[in-house]
Amino acid sequence: MFCQRCGGATEVQDRDGRLRPVCLACGAVTFLDPKLAVTVIIERNGRILFGKRADWTRSPGKWSFPAGFVERGEVVEQAAIREVREEVGLTIEVGPVLAVLSDPGEPVVLLVFPATNVTGEPSPGDNFTDIDWFAPDALPQLAFEHDPDIVRIWQDWRGSRAIP
Repeated sequence: MFCQRCGGATEVQDRDGRLRPVCLACGAVTFLDPKLAVTVIIERNGRILFGKRADWTRSPGKWSFPAGFVERGEVVEQAAIREVREEVGLTIEVGPVLAVLSDPGEPVVLLVFPATNVTGEPSPGDNFTDIDWFAPDALPQLAFEHDPDIVRIWQDWRGSRAIP
C-alpha cells in the first residue's frame, strides 16, 4: 500500500492500539474504513425472496437476500432500492433500518431494510442465478451466518407492526 498523501511506501505499525499502514516518508497514518452495504428482505404472501448466488460471488450456490455496496455519496435507502432493482428486477420502497450488523475482522457493515410497496415480478440478475420464495420456517442453505438473524429481526419487526 502506498501513502494517500505523498505516495510513499507504507509499513504496518501499531498506532492507537491497532495495526495500521504508516507512511515511511511522511508518517501519515492510513485509516482503513469499513465498507457499507445494504440488504433488503422482501416478503410476499408470507414467503421471503432469496437469490441463489452465482459462481463468482462470495458463498456461491447458497441463498441470500438482495444486497450490495453503497457507493460513495449515495443515499443508503437509494442504494437498497438500486440493489433490489439490479439483483431481482423489482421496484420497491424501503421501510426503516431494522438492524446494523458487523462482525469482528469483517470489513463490511450491513444495513438491513424491509421492502415496502413491492411491484413487479422478480427475475434473477446481477449476482444471482436463480430466485425463489421461501417460508421463514423452511429456508434454503443460506450464504451468510447473519442471514437467519436477519429473518428473525424482520419477523420481530413485522410482529410489532401487527394491528390488534
